[in-house]
Amino acid sequence: MVLTALARLEPPLDPDAPEARRWVVDELADPVYRAAEPTLFDLAAQAVRDWIASLFSGASGLPVPTLALIAVLVVAGLVGLGLLVFGLPRLRRRTPVGIALFDDDDLRDATTLRAAAERAAASGRWALAIEERFRALMRSLVERELVRVHPGTTAHGMARAAASPFPAYGRALEHAADAFDGVRYLGRTGDAGAYAEVAALDAEL
Repeated sequence: MVLTALARLEPPLDPDAPEARRWVVDELADPVYRAAEPTLFDLAAQAVRDWIASLFSGASGLPVPTLALIAVLVVAGLVGLGLLVFGLPRLRRRTPVGIALFDDDDLRDATTLRAAAERAAASGRWALAIEERFRALMRSLVERELVRVHPGTTAHGMARAAASPFPAYGRALEHAADAFDGVRYLGRTGDAGAYAEVAALDAEL
């Protein structure tokens, strides 16, 4: 350091005031001194400690339950402040896209299902088009968390659940579920009109 080095010089130095001031400034600019300076976090932590200590200063005559209550209130206040600043922690939830529809391990998203339905409709495969479009409709509702899927939920069960956020479409949803069950389980071929109804409902919801 500058002062240490100067102390070793012979004979002893007798600088004037400006020179001495410059030496002191150079010495304090040494990184060793800067490393010892408290950080903003240190200052904030010290301020909190001083504040808590001030709450208990002069409280030695208070009963233990009162002191414990004060400590709990202080901690609760700090926790509340942390929640206010950082918000509530979010729990990891299973993504709706990762839930199968109608127990057949179909995990495609709504966009993919709509594209598949349109391809099937373009080639005149109405049964497949209706099935895929109804799946797209239900998947869209699940993705938006308007409907929850449970194991064993049927097409009509999904339709009834969807009628809760969309009560005006209750009958249309039941008709769409009928069309889905007809082509999937009853061997119906479907037609362009039935597909158009399901597609229109999907577009509206």
